[in-house]
Amino acid sequence: MTASWRFSTLADRHRALGSNLEDWSGMGTAWTYDKDADEEYIAIRTKAGLMDVSGLKKVHITGPHASHLIDLATTRDVEKIYPGKSAYACMLNEAGKFTDDCILYRTGPNSWMVVHGSGTGHEELQRASVGRDVSLRFDDNLHDLSLQGPTAVDYLAKHVPGIRDLNYFHHMQTQLFGFPVMISRTGYTGERGYEIFCRGQDAGTIWDRILDEGKSAGIIPCRFTTLDMLRVESYLLFYPYDNSQKYPFDNEGPGDTLWELGLDFTVSPGKTGFRGAEEHYRLKRKERFKIFGVLLDGKEPADEGAPVYRDGKKVGVVTCAMYSPLVKKSMGIARLDVDCAVKDTKLEIRNKSGSIKATAQPLPFDDPKKTKRTAKG
Repeated sequence: MTASWRFSTLADRHRALGSNLEDWSGMGTAWTYDKDADEEYIAIRTKAGLMDVSGLKKVHITGPHASHLIDLATTRDVEKIYPGKSAYACMLNEAGKFTDDCILYRTGPNSWMVVHGSGTGHEELQRASVGRDVSLRFDDNLHDLSLQGPTAVDYLAKHVPGIRDLNYFHHMQTQLFGFPVMISRTGYTGERGYEIFCRGQDAGTIWDRILDEGKSAGIIPCRFTTLDMLRVESYLLFYPYDNSQKYPFDNEGPGDTLWELGLDFTVSPGKTGFRGAEEHYRLKRKERFKIFGVLLDGKEPADEGAPVYRDGKKVGVVTCAMYSPLVKKSMGIARLDVDCAVKDTKLEIRNKSGSIKATAQPLPFDDPKKTKRTAKG
């Protein structure tokens, strides 16, 4: 944890579960527990799991120019986001290349919260704030507990009136166990789930009570890296692990386009004026690669960073992979040459242990119509 400067109030609980609290985005984060990660993956897919994702960075933006700042810095049309609604968005640099993704939460007419990962989101927001009547405040006291899985709503419904009526990508100001919280119907699993934003001093009690009361319903604590298994199935990218920051191009600086990452849907139709907009539109149909899925023969997962070949030529790299004990398949997210990002293209994954036959497959593998995460009632 030598690089950590941010601390979760749940650190001792993670240590008790076997974590060494490895650094992520400046916070000691539970990458490992003393149990099989498959158990946590199965819990989230079939029941529910509770994760501490407080390493995500939270920035409050308030003032008369708050919406204008977000309009400049992100790809979404802010006027379509009303108080109580949120949206997934991206941030670009002047070259039209991806620098971070985020969720925009509108909490009032002139009030927003932006939650982002380990990219340069905060710097992008600061850049857009110069000379404008706006306040930016980084909030590390605000913790984020993510309760994910099909039974999460059944548990929360016992304590939070109206939670069943909360739609996907909406949030509510409420109480949980008598503590003030904001509950958002979002997550990073592909399942119906909720993020509970709470004060650091309340996080321990909320964590303990959910796990104690939810034990009989199969709710268990889950490590941060269980998300890797879930995100592969659900086409959820993780900066910088799927990006050219980790897998650079020869003779080029880092940076990927939204067209290459499959994130062009985050640009509101017709929107212009955001940072990098002109280059973003110019780079359409100029993709150097495509994010795509790979389905492997057998049970062995691909190594992280394993090269992908077609007919003896290297055509890509696997960025994240897993074997699902539920669907009995080995699959991965890959950066593939554009002509290989076609369903059923025959490929070869070269692991350190040997070569594995594979085929290219569109993402997501699981729930492509998003029926689970958007379910009503």
